[in-house]
Amino acid sequence: MFNQIDLDQIDLNAEPPVNEPLRQYYYMAKLKKLVKERSEALGHPLSCCIKTFGCQMNARDSEKLRGILEIAGYKLSDSEESDLVLYNTCTVRENANQKVYGHLGYLSSLKKKNPGMVIALCGCMMQEPEVVDKIQKSYRFVDLVFGTHNIYKFAELLVTSLESHRMVVDLWKDTDKIVEDLPSERTYSFKSGVNIMFGCNNFCSYCIVPYVRGRERSRKPEDIIKEIEALVKDGVVEVMLLGQNVNSYGKNLDEPVTFAQLLQMVEKIDGLERIRFMTSHPKDLSDELIEVMKHSKKICRHLHLPLQSGSTAILKKMNRKYTKEQYLALAEKLRREMPDLAITTDIIVGFPGETEEDFQETLDVVSKVKYDSAFTFIYSKRTGTPAAVMENQVPDDVVKDRFNRLLALVQDVSKEMSLRVQGQTLPVLVESINEQDPDLVTGRLGNNLLVHFPGGSELIGKIIDVYLKECKGFYYLGELEEHK
Repeated sequence: MFNQIDLDQIDLNAEPPVNEPLRQYYYMAKLKKLVKERSEALGHPLSCCIKTFGCQMNARDSEKLRGILEIAGYKLSDSEESDLVLYNTCTVRENANQKVYGHLGYLSSLKKKNPGMVIALCGCMMQEPEVVDKIQKSYRFVDLVFGTHNIYKFAELLVTSLESHRMVVDLWKDTDKIVEDLPSERTYSFKSGVNIMFGCNNFCSYCIVPYVRGRERSRKPEDIIKEIEALVKDGVVEVMLLGQNVNSYGKNLDEPVTFAQLLQMVEKIDGLERIRFMTSHPKDLSDELIEVMKHSKKICRHLHLPLQSGSTAILKKMNRKYTKEQYLALAEKLRREMPDLAITTDIIVGFPGETEEDFQETLDVVSKVKYDSAFTFIYSKRTGTPAAVMENQVPDDVVKDRFNRLLALVQDVSKEMSLRVQGQTLPVLVESINEQDPDLVTGRLGNNLLVHFPGGSELIGKIIDVYLKECKGFYYLGELEEHK
């Protein structure tokens, strides 16, 4: 629908529409008018900078926010010395919050030099009441604060802020509303994230996400298919289906659809060459999904399957709803059905009450599953979660020692697994010119490993066969098949 809207034809003297997304088109038109007026007064185009903290869902949200700003006339910039700076925040770990506060201190000095600068904050961190209280008291120079449920209202909220010259705070505790069909400025022209659901119902005891992202709500399959078809027409060859737990997709729809069934629908889209998804919860990864993946020609052979801990006792305290044995049985089934599957994971070290024996159980799972890579984290206490008030918090020195031992094992296993495809020729989606060597390009295998090989910018966005000449542990050096 948005591609058919001419913002210049919208009557700004009329009352704003009540229904979405028409209401937001009205405010985008109003924002465009304000931006034009400010640009003319200043004698230069207004610039904007969006900094994204956190997960792929935040990255996708930032693409939408960027699209709204661009359509309104802002010039995109990487510099925080811009006319508008927006931080899309994460709150999964305490250090993510501290990073944002540090950045705000820097912005304070910039705003003193440029009082007309607009500073906006959104994302998961803004869904924490104590954070918003702190911003309202200690960071009064911030102009706009909004959360995860009302991202789509960005144009309306920004107009309100610009017209009122006061801090605008718009936060919802939860919502069942899904508003799509808004502009988006993708980071890559050839690949894109696609939200298939929002929120989470799992309530792992350490995790703040259900409190800041709300309850699970799935998009209708026909809307998802329509979006992907439009992306493919616009040059996209790879999509990443996004959800806090994609395995739960479709359960709350009027006509329930399983995630495996959705994947089969997506597979039929002509012109789409690769399908990825994140994240799968081990407790409800179905045999149906394994079968669909096994026989698919488009779903990448990569599965992110968070473990968090190898100890059944700790998993119970985490409210993960599976045991060590159940996880190992699932991993064994995946390896048996798809021997070329890359399995990656998340692991937390130092959860309250974790003993050395519990930690050894985690090391045992890593050794048995043989992860292709793992994101390892030191437990971070998040206020408002059950784990934050648990007894037997593990001392810092013990946690750091365990973290280092885990990291060493993960790296050894990952190197071993990466070697599996050395000497093979496999398809690679070329993503960019190599950052260190302009004579090389960087691409990604279906198993998510990076490959660097000689080539030029004309290859970007194409899927080509590359000979994997030498494994460097976490990436490959390769060469085009015809140059082998």
